[in-house]
Amino acid sequence: MRIPVSGPSITAREIGYVTDAVTNAWYASHNIYHEKFERAFAEHLGLAHAIALPSCTSAIHLSLLALGIGPGDEVVVPELTWIATAAPISQVGALPIFADVDPETWCLSAAAFEAAITPRTRAVIPVDLYGGMPDWSAIQAIAAAHDIAIIEDAAEGVGARYESRPAGSFGATGVFSFHGSKTLTTGEGGLVATDDPALHQRMLFLRDHGRGPGDRMFHNAEVAYKYKMSSMQAALGLAQLERLPELIEGKRRVFEHYRRRLQGRSGLRLNAEPPGVFNSYWMVTVVWDHASGWKKEVLMQEMDRKGIDCRPIFYPLSGIPAYAAHPFAANAAERNPVAYDISARGLNLPSGLNLTEDEIDYVADVLLNLFESM
Repeated sequence: MRIPVSGPSITAREIGYVTDAVTNAWYASHNIYHEKFERAFAEHLGLAHAIALPSCTSAIHLSLLALGIGPGDEVVVPELTWIATAAPISQVGALPIFADVDPETWCLSAAAFEAAITPRTRAVIPVDLYGGMPDWSAIQAIAAAHDIAIIEDAAEGVGARYESRPAGSFGATGVFSFHGSKTLTTGEGGLVATDDPALHQRMLFLRDHGRGPGDRMFHNAEVAYKYKMSSMQAALGLAQLERLPELIEGKRRVFEHYRRRLQGRSGLRLNAEPPGVFNSYWMVTVVWDHASGWKKEVLMQEMDRKGIDCRPIFYPLSGIPAYAAHPFAANAAERNPVAYDISARGLNLPSGLNLTEDEIDYVADVLLNLFESM
């Protein structure tokens, strides 16, 4: 029997809410679960507004559009993240600028962000990578000094905190993913949150084919987008949000068992939790020292042979084929050495909420045996 890399926690609460939505959330009541979910999520973040969407990618796209970012503009992103952080920048005609990451947190380095700023820089999209948090105090100070908007990519960070503030509350907008692998899931889905009423209204307009909320005349003012979540997804999200403390406790319990088995063993290092940070540990991630000789692709294959599903730490964005033509791709490894180094020697281990201690022990034993064999 295989051990999957991730997996949700679904209870009778989720099943009951979704059943009610599919039974009753139609016509005049079609928006009831959207409103409940959005209101509860905004309250969780301490922000005024939240909009449920089909993906985090659409949340970043709407954020960029609402901020007026387009051709000729630059947006700084961490080198080490999933392409969804950068793709919407390219889609609005702006240029993503890849900056290095911090060697401890693997999140955007404040110093690298500052070094990447040019007169064309309009925004920065820090990522709460794998449930960790960057140095938000430094990043916010730098952004404010240069009048740069922050879009917080909290796709992987729900439940994490920095100095008691929740992930997703640090930017002009905060964006989330509720993909099936995420701690809080709606199967597919996302959300954008903001305290800015003008941004909120603009995103509501853009996400519904360029018409204002409540419009029934189909008299569209702009060519825009169709970015909506279904009522069934919103119902599932509401139930999951009501269980968020339990879900985060489960993630931290999984991480703690891995930590007891792996921390400091054979030159292995796990996700960091610096002072002031509460890591939600979406993915338990292991990085090994150079002396082991393992390549992540080969180690993944060996784990796969033992029935263990892993994922690689993200490849640097400037090193993937999609950005081969990027103007800075040629020398990115020299410009962003930490991201290239960490990426080459790290894996996401099975981190599902239904993972048992026996399964964690098996994963740890296999991993340690492989390192000892080298």
